[in-house]
Amino acid sequence: MNKKRKQSVIVRFAGYYRNHIPLFMLDMFCALIISAVDVVYPLMARNALNEYIFPGVENLKPFLILIAAAVLMHIVRAICNFIVTYLGHVLGVYIEADMRHDVFSHLQKLGFSFYDKSRTGKLMARCTTDLFDVVELAHHGPEDLFISILTFIGAFIAMASINLKLSLMLMATVPLMVAFVMYLRKRLNTTSRKVKESVAAINADIESAISGARVAKAFTNEEHEIEKFDNGNRNYINAKSKNYKAMGQFMCGMEFFTTILKVLVLGFAGVLIILQKGEMTGNDLFVFLLYITSFTTPIRKLAMFTEQYTAGMAGFRRFVEIMDTEPSIVDSPDAVTLENIKGDIRFSNVTFAYDDGRKVLESIDLNVPHGKTIALVGPSGGGKTTLCHLIPRFYEVTEGSITVDGHDVRDVTLRSLRGNIGIVQQDVFLFAASIKENIRYGRLNATDDEIVAAAKAAEIHDDIMKMPDGYDTIVGERGITLSGGQKQRVSIARIFLKNPPILILDEATSALDSATEARITGALERLSKGRTTLIIAHRLSTVRNADEIVVIDETGILERGTHDELISKNGAYKLLNDAQNLLYGK
Repeated sequence: MNKKRKQSVIVRFAGYYRNHIPLFMLDMFCALIISAVDVVYPLMARNALNEYIFPGVENLKPFLILIAAAVLMHIVRAICNFIVTYLGHVLGVYIEADMRHDVFSHLQKLGFSFYDKSRTGKLMARCTTDLFDVVELAHHGPEDLFISILTFIGAFIAMASINLKLSLMLMATVPLMVAFVMYLRKRLNTTSRKVKESVAAINADIESAISGARVAKAFTNEEHEIEKFDNGNRNYINAKSKNYKAMGQFMCGMEFFTTILKVLVLGFAGVLIILQKGEMTGNDLFVFLLYITSFTTPIRKLAMFTEQYTAGMAGFRRFVEIMDTEPSIVDSPDAVTLENIKGDIRFSNVTFAYDDGRKVLESIDLNVPHGKTIALVGPSGGGKTTLCHLIPRFYEVTEGSITVDGHDVRDVTLRSLRGNIGIVQQDVFLFAASIKENIRYGRLNATDDEIVAAAKAAEIHDDIMKMPDGYDTIVGERGITLSGGQKQRVSIARIFLKNPPILILDEATSALDSATEARITGALERLSKGRTTLIIAHRLSTVRNADEIVVIDETGILERGTHDELISKNGAYKLLNDAQNLLYGK
């Protein structure tokens, strides 16, 4: 079992205070002062009534000193309240930032298989909205609990010093309140969790709808998207309504308990004053009624704490779910750094199946000598992309092994392995930043001159210089302001800058028109020169000059050889070539 899972959720939550102990202690100290003032002040009022006001003492000086002390106490209380309100919230923000850093960093470690099964919107909710309630608990939870317990105990002791019978009567009602809180706590927790889930679903729907807005418009399916969103919205309304219903029952019940206490105290004290002379005075009743607030406020705060706890811990448990998701691919304990590699790649009896048991590759044996270009062709779904994704360990082989320069890829560090591999894909992802920043992503410490050189090598420099802001031009979400060919050449420039010894071209030109494809093919040929290159190609015309062409389908490797050799075999490659000649009119 994971060590993290052995720890209770509470212990793990408390661990986030460790880096902020001074701020936390200041918050708790100020909370102690606030509680002390709330307990002491009614006793001071009782003393003023009994000793100075009703006896009619002529010397005002002691009374004024008492009042001055009370004023000073409340000034100090106000300062402490400001510190609790301000720095307490800052403490919560620090903890929220720490949690967000941890979950974001952990997401960077998770492999392709995790993202294959997770929706972007729901993951975004784990990093944002889920933590809002967590930070409220992180700030208010400890101080509310601390103040409530101290004030409750202090108020009871003070009331007992005034009249023990009346104090015990009040204490007799506490078990009823506790029972009520425990009764609704489970329901509050359940409804709060469902609200979180519904919000995450809405976020996912919004993210999907925004990303696919152009597809929806192209198919005139806007109403369908609205209907899907409305279904999620209705689920949210239903979940939130049930949550508010449980909260309303909880808060109304607490309001009833706290208000009925005042009536019970008045009735019980009245009986004592009327029937048992000297048992209690009017002044004692007045001060006792003041203490009702000090006695019931902690209970009210504890009720709020319960609400915060259920909401906050629901969010924190969802946070923990992500943190407890183990990366499927990690460095081995004795992993070595891959340095100065040539790029010899060997697949030995490689088999791969997804988590659901669906087998994609079986018993693949393939050698890719350094500096050579190997093309992988065949029908869609034959495992060509998956085979290439096994090299940088985006997925782990189920059986067999893959070596680079004789090193099993499982025995080298992921950073050094992936740092030596460049990938150009059909579906290019560009960040919503400048062209310069997107190219620099290939090597973050690159100079501007190196970026320009990479852009020239990728034949995108001239296009960039025609743009209004040149290299500082913002490309928009996923590079939407650029054409398909421009995006592809920016991605090629990024790889030129990275300068890896191993190159994977995953149908890098299949989505482009012939003229653009011809232009980009020249850039790719320059990029491939001197590197070990694997090309996944749909159009066979783009791989005729490869050193070796490997035909793959779901059963494994069907044929291999040069273009001319495979044509002469009159097999699967010849059928594919003839079909494309008919399709493209060649």
